[in-house]
Amino acid sequence: MRMLIGACLWLCLGTASLADDDHDRARKALDAGEVLPLQRILERVERDYPGQVIDVELESEHQGGSQRWVYEIKLIRPGGALVKLKIHARDGSLLSEKARQAKSRQGDLR
Repeated sequence: MRMLIGACLWLCLGTASLADDDHDRARKALDAGEVLPLQRILERVERDYPGQVIDVELESEHQGGSQRWVYEIKLIRPGGALVKLKIHARDGSLLSEKARQAKSRQGDLR
């Protein structure tokens, strides 16, 4: 039992350390001008994709030996469609957009 508790504690502490490392890397990228501030990105998203932002992540992707930062933003559009946007964090350009329509529920009273 002690070993199980110890393993769980080690796993939790290791995960927290990874999150701290990610935060530090993202902060350094912002300070170095490698990424645009989130507020600027969200202003563009709100203008082009009206809706409610429900999740934002800043990810580091590796492609062909180089690294790029990508904002992944999930939002719900009016009407209920879920949209996932991938935005290049350096210049704010749209890399990809995936949308999933809301399922209609039978028996809804409108």
